[in-house]
Amino acid sequence: MKKWLNRLTGTTPEGADANTTTPAQARPEAEADTPAASLDAAIDAEWYRWLTASAAVPAPAAAEDLILDRIGGVASDPTAAAGLVPRLPEVVIQLLSSLDDEGASNAELARQVAQDVVLVAEVIREANSAYYRPITPVKNAEAAIMMLGQTGLRMLLARIAFRPLVNIQTDGFASRAAPRIWDQSVKCALAASLMAPGLTAGVFESYLAGLMQNVGLIVSLRLADGALPYGRIPASTDFGARLLTASRALSSGIATHWAFPADVCAAIRHAGDPGEAVLAQALAQGDRIAKLRMLIDAQVLDEDDALVTDGLTSFQRRCLGKLANIEG
Repeated sequence: MKKWLNRLTGTTPEGADANTTTPAQARPEAEADTPAASLDAAIDAEWYRWLTASAAVPAPAAAEDLILDRIGGVASDPTAAAGLVPRLPEVVIQLLSSLDDEGASNAELARQVAQDVVLVAEVIREANSAYYRPITPVKNAEAAIMMLGQTGLRMLLARIAFRPLVNIQTDGFASRAAPRIWDQSVKCALAASLMAPGLTAGVFESYLAGLMQNVGLIVSLRLADGALPYGRIPASTDFGARLLTASRALSSGIATHWAFPADVCAAIRHAGDPGEAVLAQALAQGDRIAKLRMLIDAQVLDEDDALVTDGLTSFQRRCLGKLANIEG
């Protein structure tokens, strides 16, 4: 139990290097009765350590508080927070609105997609991907839209719309972390959408929440730049937990400012909280699966690590396998 608690809290045995990741084969087994919240906290700790490994240093409490105060200040002003990330492309917003119209035909949707050559290429590429596996290659937008269906098209458009949000033009740690955070967002969105039907949550809403939940983290890391010299970030996993919580609230605030559906905003803010709505549950499960997938791919964890075997059901482990070839 002591080793498990050390892992959860980020402490290390005497003489160990606090910034060195423990090899997967040497990791202790979690106890069978470990609550889900503790497992999620342990996964978040591993995720934060891996994400920040290139820049993490021990930091004074004053520096940690400064960063969290900056995040809290921006979170209280959603307009300012939204101003720190690019706006969503107008053509994508129009298409998402069109998809709310049950009478919209594939031809009409294809006409709107054709307004942007990048969208045409993305839609056709998605229809020909291993996820859809068409019998014959799809060669035009209308056929691609038919293959994807409206839910698949909405998910693709949302992913395209969100991609620029992580292209941070800065010299700090945020720009280095952004590609990994985006990769996790895409995996989380897909995993959440796969969890949604079993929880009677909306598939697209779950996907959208997965893409949106890390926007606040990108903003938070931008705000953290400069608090420590040389683009460093506090190594403490306790700080990491507080940062992730504050970032989630910031994501929810930005989503509210952008007039996202209220249930999506609430799911982002409360994902993982006991007794929350089904959409929040789908997001929490998707987030857990996506983080484990990335930690396994980075060889931080093994497939049979306790965080995987105790943290996922058999269906969730199948979803974990589906994410193996998904890239942001």
